[in-house]
Amino acid sequence: MNWSMIWQLFVQTLDASTPLLLAATGEIIGESAGIANIGLEGIMLISAFTAVYADSAFASPLLGVLAGLATGLLLGVVHGYISAYMKGNQIITGTGVNLFAAGFVAYSIIAFFHVAGYYTIDLSLTVPKIYGVSPIAISSLVIAVLAYYLLFKTQIGLAIRACGENPEAADSVGVRVELVQTLTSSIAGLLTGLAGAFLSIDWNASITKQMSAGRGFIALATVNFANWNPLLGIAGSFLFGFFWVLGEWIKSIGWLKQLIPVDLFNTIPYLATLVVVAGLIGRSRPPKYVGVPYKRE
Repeated sequence: MNWSMIWQLFVQTLDASTPLLLAATGEIIGESAGIANIGLEGIMLISAFTAVYADSAFASPLLGVLAGLATGLLLGVVHGYISAYMKGNQIITGTGVNLFAAGFVAYSIIAFFHVAGYYTIDLSLTVPKIYGVSPIAISSLVIAVLAYYLLFKTQIGLAIRACGENPEAADSVGVRVELVQTLTSSIAGLLTGLAGAFLSIDWNASITKQMSAGRGFIALATVNFANWNPLLGIAGSFLFGFFWVLGEWIKSIGWLKQLIPVDLFNTIPYLATLVVVAGLIGRSRPPKYVGVPYKRE
């Protein structure tokens, strides 16, 4: 294996890890404040669609990215408000987003692009690369480092983590728990929206009704793998991203395709996720009150 192949493998792994890292980083911030969002899959899918729509309508990758960000932010705000202020069930809200996304995107591709299930944009409308590397991919690494600094090196991070560990104590010292939870949920949605935009107008130059392909759930597994530490989230996303690339590389081996069905290779990243998460059972510790609505007595 020469250096060009090693570089190619690295770039492909970086691309595959980017949506996982963005969504996982946002979710780490959200869960640190006590808000769990299993709707990452749906947010990613809807944001991927809105990014393609804005990109195609205005012939601007920048507006496409902004549309994806705005979509994720809106859904994050809604989830945070329902969870923090209305004391709603966070699992039900996230599941609702996933179910809505599956129907909305499948229908919207037909309604807006007049094709069924799959729409491709011109390569000139994709996000420009820097020496073959996506600026969004580079940004995902920077965001993860900044998230670590925010959570573990600042007073704001201390307040966020207090909301997830002991919201009553945080409330007693003047932290506005519901506001913090809504803001962190919004950040989680924003970053997941960026992940969706990356998928559609950067990495794949297309939108499909199954564009997210389980990446939202793998991002949740990455959060567990990272033990709610954004720096470890980088390692986890690269690990799962590598297995995604490995599956694609194996599929390119001609004689293997004759022996093993291609669909079986597609299960590699999911099987790897199950194995890794199973090995972490009992070893990672989530914030004590994650997923539990805070109710003043």
